[in-house]
Order: sequence, then C-alpha cells, then structure tokens
Amino acid sequence: MKEYTREELAAQPIGHWSGEAYRAVVGRLRAELAVEELTQPHWWTLNHVAGAPGAWDRARLTERLRPFDDLGIDFEAVYDDLFAREWMREEAGRLTLTADGEAGRIRAAERNGRAHEQMHAGIGAEEYAATVDVLRRMVANLGGDGDLP
Repeated sequence: MKEYTREELAAQPIGHWSGEAYRAVVGRLRAELAVEELTQPHWWTLNHVAGAPGAWDRARLTERLRPFDDLGIDFEAVYDDLFAREWMREEAGRLTLTADGEAGRIRAAERNGRAHEQMHAGIGAEEYAATVDVLRRMVANLGGDGDLP
C-alpha cells in the first residue's frame, strides 16, 4: 500500500473512506456468515440470545436489533428461520439457543474472528480505538448517537 503524507491524508473525504471501509468490512463479514447460510440479523440474534439465554422475547430483541438494521429486515422471519433450523427455541415467550444453534454460532464466530484478524493486521489497539473515537465524535457532531451500542 502506498504511503501518503499527513497533509494528503487530512485532505481526504471522510465520507468516501468511511463508506469504503463499511462496504469492505461488512461485505467480508456477510460473506463469512453466508457460509453458514446466515445473515447479519441471524448473527446478531444468535449472539444476543447466547449472551443472555431466556432474557429476550421477540419484541424486546427486535427493538434492540432494529438500530443496526440498514436493510429493512423482517426480524420475525429471521427468528422463524432459526426455529425451523432448530437452532433456537422459544419457551414461555423467551428465546434460547439449542446445542445446534450454539455450534453454528461458534463456527460463524471462528470465521468472523479470522476476518477480524485480517482487518486489524498492522493496526494497533490504540490506533483502532482512536479511529473509532473520531468516527463516533463525527456522528455526534452531526446530531447522531455517538454512544457505543
């Protein structure tokens, strides 16, 4: 990759580079999830349910996940798909993963982990944190929610 001066980099349009980063990162993660026939909403669902088994019902989980949705996802269809695969079950209105669901989540996590390793190659923790902080402050400066999800 070519090196540039700080002045050349500072003159670059952030919208272009943040968009390029979004498309590259999300594209790679979506490709990894597709190996398991999962979408990002499937992934979000699996991780939230795994992180708090029995704590989520459909409505509350949909409310939690909606801010991450940029595709107009039908979350009910995502839940129904996970039920049909027997990866998730609903007992007394509460969601839990099955053993197959947890195994699939772990396989997807391993794939995503390899993608994250590639994305972060040559980028230190301080540099990464500074980038995230700058982007969240830009979001807040423009009236968006700059708090961490």
